[in-house]
Amino acid sequence: QVQLVESGGGLVQAGGSLRLSCAASGRTTGTYAMGWFRQAPGKEREFVASINWSGGITYYGESGKGRFTISRGNTKNTVYLQMNSLKPEDTAVYYCAADFGSSVQAMGGLRYDADYWGQGTQVTVSS
Repeated sequence: QVQLVESGGGLVQAGGSLRLSCAASGRTTGTYAMGWFRQAPGKEREFVASINWSGGITYYGESGKGRFTISRGNTKNTVYLQMNSLKPEDTAVYYCAADFGSSVQAMGGLRYDADYWGQGTQVTVSS
């Protein structure tokens, strides 16, 4: 089992920035991609961004392009999401995911389901 723990969410004014972190622990042997997703109340889960094991390949969904940057820590077991120029429509619960067999592009596919999910961290952007 792999445990994913997100942190860094909170309340921020529109135009502000937040940096989310996700730390993986447990049976993390092997290489795995990681990604960020979000879900707003009453809406379906939305793909934000993904990154491969080395950190050299990233992939962004429409919601993550331009203002968000995904990166991976030196230990590879941590993934970050730098979010800039936040808007009220970015308000959602942000979830971290880990996948041992999918490509970064596949993580952005329809009806995708990761091997492991975090519990989520709330991001609220006020206008």
